[in-house]
Amino acid sequence: MTSLKILSGGAAQGLVGSLAADFKAEIGFDISGEFGAVGAMADKLRAGLATDIVILTAALITRLADEGLVLRGSTSDIGRVETALAVRAGDPPASAGDAAGLRAVLLAADAIFVPDIKASTAGIHVAKVLAQLGIADDVADRLRVFPNGATAMRHLAESDARRPIGCTQSTEIISTKGVVLSGALPPGCELATMYSAAVATHASAAAQAERLIALLTSPETSELRKRAGFVSERA
Repeated sequence: MTSLKILSGGAAQGLVGSLAADFKAEIGFDISGEFGAVGAMADKLRAGLATDIVILTAALITRLADEGLVLRGSTSDIGRVETALAVRAGDPPASAGDAAGLRAVLLAADAIFVPDIKASTAGIHVAKVLAQLGIADDVADRLRVFPNGATAMRHLAESDARRPIGCTQSTEIISTKGVVLSGALPPGCELATMYSAAVATHASAAAQAERLIALLTSPETSELRKRAGFVSERA
């Protein structure tokens, strides 16, 4: 079976999945590969894992271009993704209008589901926010850390905790059954991260990778991007 190989941050998994059928109908290729913490995906590319297309944060794509691992001229921005709060479907919403409100929401939770706090965009930010709010030690034993946001959200959906909450990128929340997007992080704690796509320097299917990038960034798919959780392509 002919496949386009992808290495991508988990933030783009839902969007790529929504275009997979159309891409196969047009090109005849399936899409296979890995979605996960952006740092881990970049390290796989650096280690020589064969891939055709890379979707990571814009800053990381720029570094990979500097390293000669993706083609700089092939890079296109997909859109920004906000880091947000999630609750189980059916649980009361958890929202925070300011830093004090966020602090209260997190302290009230008996389990906090987050992605890798060293390798994922959202996880690194969560760790920073907990320190900023002065509650990192208070909630340390409540953190439930998983390799990526999608996995963290699946475990949140299945949690038997009394009052669990999740924090990861909005796209990963939207694409996970059993959890609900419950609001972005408040001013002073917020994060909106631009994601970009690029063709890998040693791609074996460069033309097909370019076509998928065109689909991901096309005006015709803007509504799909919005539904997946991507906001404006411009910062």
